[in-house]
Amino acid sequence: MQMIDPFGREVNYLRVSVTDRCDYRCVYCMAEDMTFLPKKELLTLEELDRLCSAFVDLGTRKLRITGGEPLVRRDIMWLFRRLGRHLDSGALDELTVTTNGSQLAKHATELYDIGVRRINVSLDTLDADKFKAITRWGRLDQVLDGMEAAAKAGLKIKLNTVALKGVNQDEVHHLIRWCGEQGFDLTFIEAMPMGDLGIEDRLDQFWSLKDVRREIESQWALNESDHRTGGPARYANVVETGARLGFITPLSHNFCESCNRVRLTCTGTLYMCLGQDDAADLRAPLRAGNDDEGVRTAILEAISRKPEGHDFVRNRQERKAAGARHMSVTGG
Repeated sequence: MQMIDPFGREVNYLRVSVTDRCDYRCVYCMAEDMTFLPKKELLTLEELDRLCSAFVDLGTRKLRITGGEPLVRRDIMWLFRRLGRHLDSGALDELTVTTNGSQLAKHATELYDIGVRRINVSLDTLDADKFKAITRWGRLDQVLDGMEAAAKAGLKIKLNTVALKGVNQDEVHHLIRWCGEQGFDLTFIEAMPMGDLGIEDRLDQFWSLKDVRREIESQWALNESDHRTGGPARYANVVETGARLGFITPLSHNFCESCNRVRLTCTGTLYMCLGQDDAADLRAPLRAGNDDEGVRTAILEAISRKPEGHDFVRNRQERKAAGARHMSVTGG
């Protein structure tokens, strides 16, 4: 079975936030004094397994586990092990995770053994002081140790770096050089205006990837690539290093025309679009009984409402957040 939205796009990629909690408080993602959801509102790991499996039954081929920071959720590896059965059966092409890297040293080997083959690590700077300022609570050495452990375990690593004007502008070339040396891919992401973080003129940090690419090409030769991972990034190859370089541009270039993704929160709310507030409650049919037919019906009804695109550009012009929820709730 396939999930087809109103615009003829096959929806085969599910991003699942397993927790809204994180051990960091990145300035563009969370307020420092965040109030997190009460435990009773969260789906249990068993419920998350049921929901993810329902999506797999409906044609999902790629699952990405996100947070918050997914690896801080207690017993999270149980869920990875359960979902790994869909890799073994061939029903799922890929199970992967986006992480801040703080817990990778502990879990990298088990992730690989379960069937995870590549991960995304969110890292905006290689400067320890700047890293602490951005994350408020983080330690760069812990992340670098985790990435080393992941590479040794056999995991392919891609860095996700948010381009922040006045913050990491001076590190672009260093990041490209370092990733080339380490054998990591690198993707630059435009800052997305979501959630009230209590920071005035937060959008002044917005740095268009058109300008980022222009800066990159002042020192590096890029060849266009047709590589796709199922997500919104567009890729080029860095001639000098051989590494892959991605660009995710929700503001300066709308990538909605090829969107194949939906996002499930840790409370069972399904968002059909990252930049729209329309959502479907999957927790209620999930908890209504052990029969998943009602869950599948609710999923298909939600897919029938998936919009053509988001409103990030309009909201940037109005200088306000595109939605009330924080990125940590939706899972990116």
